Amino acid sequence: MKKVVKVVKGKELGLLGRPVNPNSKRQIRLAELAEKRENGTLKKGRPIDKTSKRQLRLTELRFKRELGILKKGRPVNENSNRQIRLAELAAKRANGTLVKGRPINMNSKRQQRLLNKAVNDMVLEVIS
Repeated sequence: MKKVVKVVKGKELGLLGRPVNPNSKRQIRLAELAEKRENGTLKKGRPIDKTSKRQLRLTELRFKRELGILKKGRPVNENSNRQIRLAELAAKRANGTLVKGRPINMNSKRQQRLLNKAVNDMVLEVIS
């Protein structure tokens, strides 16, 4: 524990706080813990049982991870509707026949107006 010396107007007032008894059980225990911490022999928490099912499973997973044979996530069902649709989209994308966006309703007012405008512009080009 670190003690602080208080200095007021150039005068030392002494150590702050209550005096520490170095021979108390608590101070002896703290000194032993600090020594173990420096040596690296301080043990914390519950010890690991190497023969438990969980530890065996973890070592097996670590071994598979190192070999690269560990599969992650949920397996994919290739016959599901979603996977079939995704395969069709990938095939269309590869062929270049994938149409993006929403289909156009040619009977809508807007499409009819655009079509009439395009036809009128072509007629005006032909006439002039």
